[in-house]
Amino acid sequence: MPHGHSHNHDSGCSDEAAHIDQPLEMGIEYSLYEKIDLDNLECLNEELEGSGKRVFRPYENRLDTTQFVKSDSDEELLFNIPFTGNIKLKGIIIIGGNDESHPNKMRLFKNRPKMTFDDVLVKADQEFELSPDYRGEIEYSPKVVTFSSVYHLSIHFPTNFGADNTCIHYIGLRGEFSEAHYHGVTICNYEARPNVTDHKNKLYDSVNHTIQ
Repeated sequence: MPHGHSHNHDSGCSDEAAHIDQPLEMGIEYSLYEKIDLDNLECLNEELEGSGKRVFRPYENRLDTTQFVKSDSDEELLFNIPFTGNIKLKGIIIIGGNDESHPNKMRLFKNRPKMTFDDVLVKADQEFELSPDYRGEIEYSPKVVTFSSVYHLSIHFPTNFGADNTCIHYIGLRGEFSEAHYHGVTICNYEARPNVTDHKNKLYDSVNHTIQ
């Protein structure tokens, strides 16, 4: 039967996960992949260049095992995910390899573009302990108050269940999207000191004035 669980650790690592049913509306719920700026999405340490982008796809195609990203030199993967607007992140599904290559931890960073593996040494905005999930039946729930205005999301997978490389088939993102609003910057020029040319008539008048 569906159930949920949550853990809070003193180390700052926390996770909230719940087993979910598969209603038809899940395809609509998990449509944030459409709001990703794929041209600028990065996956660091991917074995095949561009393969990291393939894991973001329609919910209905989540079980397509021909689409995946595999880590290269070690088990770490780092996704830098820019959006075309702002999102409120409410849920994440991770489908990994059907073996020890499935990631066992996920770390989220909000609005820190172009992160590197050196950057992920700092404390994450939220961490999750992952369970093996080969069918997309477990949803992880980020803290809404933390991830309510996200224009860039970094997801770090530091380790797996024992394999030399990590394999991920699908990453689903659920939430709300709003268009980005860019406000023009008003530039005001203030006169810090008098400009001679602006006041030349007055200066000339002063010079030509006869002193008695």
